[in-house]
Amino acid sequence: METLSAHPIVWSRDTAQFEKRNVWTALKRGFRGRCPRCGEGKLFRAFLKTADHCSACGQDFTPHRADDLPAYLVIVIVGHIVVPLALMIETNYSPPLALQLAIYLPLTFIASLVLLQPVKGAVVGVQWALRMHGFDELNPEP
Repeated sequence: METLSAHPIVWSRDTAQFEKRNVWTALKRGFRGRCPRCGEGKLFRAFLKTADHCSACGQDFTPHRADDLPAYLVIVIVGHIVVPLALMIETNYSPPLALQLAIYLPLTFIASLVLLQPVKGAVVGVQWALRMHGFDELNPEP
């Protein structure tokens, strides 16, 4: 049984059923790379490797199953930014193809790398908030 300095709630198996999990708060905390439960501990131990547990509240992150969803979401987000930009520039200025490739390829690559970890953190946060994939202490997955 552990207590959090910022929260007066004592975390245990008995209080887990009363723990309210706000999806938006967990999503924002995960997007920032913080523990979706307390917002203090780090969610990642490496670029895309989640920590085994939160250093502040002890939340276990091993049950998460983000799989390929973060990559798909990043493709959609970056595509919705780069494609309209490319179409606008092509329609209004019609620069040479080599110049367009020199701009759009690095822009797409860098934007994808920048967004990948925050999006994965948000996915893990949503999974925690919705008690998916073993994040429900009362009904853990086998």
